[in-house]
This record gives sequence, C-alpha cells and structure tokens, in this order.
Amino acid sequence: MNTTTLSEILARDIKIIRNRWVKLDIRELIPKHKKDFESIEKLKTLDLEELKLILPELLEWLQDMNWPIAREIQTILLHFPEDLTPHIRRIFRTSDGEWKYWILYSLLTDLPKHILIDLKPDLERINNYPTEDEKSSDLKYIVEDLLQRLE
Repeated sequence: MNTTTLSEILARDIKIIRNRWVKLDIRELIPKHKKDFESIEKLKTLDLEELKLILPELLEWLQDMNWPIAREIQTILLHFPEDLTPHIRRIFRTSDGEWKYWILYSLLTDLPKHILIDLKPDLERINNYPTEDEKSSDLKYIVEDLLQRLE
C-alpha cells in the first residue's frame, strides 16, 4: 500500500524538475565573503541531502566565529552531526589552532553526546599530546570540558 501523500509527490516532482532544468550547481551557493547572507538564505532553502555535498566548504566559515555569517552557517551545520565527524577529524589534523578552537568551542559544544563519544580519541589526543598550535590556542580547557561531558 502506497502511503505517499500528494504534497510529498509534488515536492519530489518539483525537485526533479528543478534539478533537471535549472541545473543548480550547489557550489555556487557557498558564501563568497563574510557578509554573504544572500547565499546563506539560498542554502537554507535546499534539502539536507544537497547540503551534504558542501559540508567541508561550510566548515571553513567557522575558522572565525566573529565573521558575520559564521553563526548562520553553524546553525546549518548542526543538522548534520553524524556527517560532520570525518570533516572535524580533518580539521584536527591541520595546524590551524584558531580553527580548532572555534570548532571545539562553538560547534562541538552544541553537538549531541554520541558525536563527542566518536571524537573522544581525538579529544584525548589534543588533551594529552597537544601540538604547538593547539598549545598556543589554549585548547586544553575546552577539551577538558568536553571530555567531562562524557563522564
């Protein structure tokens, strides 16, 4: 028995038509500057599957949470807790202590506990064996707080 509603059928068909005829390149919607709220509003209209394609590029906008669009992007990213884990791990392998700081301080504090459990080895590494950029960005206290959430 098919339980698909008319509105679900119409939404699916509209998406198919849009993808076929408009051929929107989602990468064109990646913000281009710190005040690109127009792109943010367009991103909010896309479905989550489409947004998954540009998660790494959106995470780049969390390199400084003082940028005007950073909080808006963080709100979008919080819809993808499970999908963010490999990208967060990639950030932890960089030498950008400030980016790590904002990921830990702003993003990870708002992610569900099970994501922190997945990232626990990374958090323990930062806590116990910090790199120079992690030391200079003073990540220890944030990491300790996140690890305490896991106890």
